Amino acid sequence: MRRVLCPGSFDPVTNGHLDIISRASNLYDEVVVGVLINISKQSLFSVDERVEMMREVTKDYGNVKVDKFHGLTVDYCRQHDIPVIVRGLRAVSDFDYELQIAQMNHRMAGVETLFMATNPLYAFLSSSLMKEVVKYGGDISGLVPEVIHQRLVERLRGEK
Repeated sequence: MRRVLCPGSFDPVTNGHLDIISRASNLYDEVVVGVLINISKQSLFSVDERVEMMREVTKDYGNVKVDKFHGLTVDYCRQHDIPVIVRGLRAVSDFDYELQIAQMNHRMAGVETLFMATNPLYAFLSSSLMKEVVKYGGDISGLVPEVIHQRLVERLRGEK
């Protein structure tokens, strides 16, 4: 079975993330979405909320599983026998950063990294940008799944 890990904080998940997950699910038998627990980072949603939201928006994919982890991504890969990490690249600046991590991951554990160019429709998306736009009343319809949009509005504006 060919398995791949799509790691990230997903705070929250965007359509750009889902584009990469969807495309990876067409290439691999199993895609594990690893939601990162980062205790040094202040998240809008708890890790359990992020896992729940990711499961909700990927429920129609038959070969996507969602898990949470902390620590090094390569340690998770080793523990779960996952030989490949997939990462989406939005811009050249992403590549510079991601290449260093990919090279370290390969050196440490022999884990390969597959870079996927993000669909141009989503190249400008980031979780941080989505939160900021919603916080100040902007509309992000079509940039995140509707259920995520609703959760962001509730959390950031207190609207239901």
